[in-house]
Amino acid sequence: MSKRKTALSETDLIHALSDKSRIGAEALYDMYSSSLYGIIYRIVQHDEIAEDLLQETFVKIWNSFSSFDPEKGRLFTWMVNIARNLSIDKVRSKDFRNNSKNQDIENTVNFIDEQRSTAINPEIMGVKDLVDQLKPDQKSILDLVYFRGYTHVEAADELGIPLGTVKTRLRTAIITLRTFFN
Repeated sequence: MSKRKTALSETDLIHALSDKSRIGAEALYDMYSSSLYGIIYRIVQHDEIAEDLLQETFVKIWNSFSSFDPEKGRLFTWMVNIARNLSIDKVRSKDFRNNSKNQDIENTVNFIDEQRSTAINPEIMGVKDLVDQLKPDQKSILDLVYFRGYTHVEAADELGIPLGTVKTRLRTAIITLRTFFN
């Protein structure tokens, strides 16, 4: 017998998480685990590390929920920022870089094979389709910064454009995406 997934409205979920109720934890996982995993995986590119970071993300969401302010933005956006920041921190860590360099050839070949057969769906909300509607210059910057974990400076270097242009295009892309939701 399969377990029925728990789903709440965003308002009910916020109240349940504020109260630290079990139903809030279950709904949080059932409603957002696949989306957050997709975002994390897209940055770290390792299944086991992505799974660990997903767990770390949920723990951080649970423990720091009192800092969430619905007046400043949506719950999903706040959670995505936590997942993204933890993932970027992991990728930039010395331990992660050393482990990536020290993989033996067999693991590398297996990893490449897994990458070819893995279809990533970072959002079940259709965000990828919305991003595809952006101008190509905005889309490329959004991809580098939000999905690959580049800093603004690294994105500017990668694209060979000034830092100010990266920031302007990124801001314009985010404003455009917001209009899709309003």
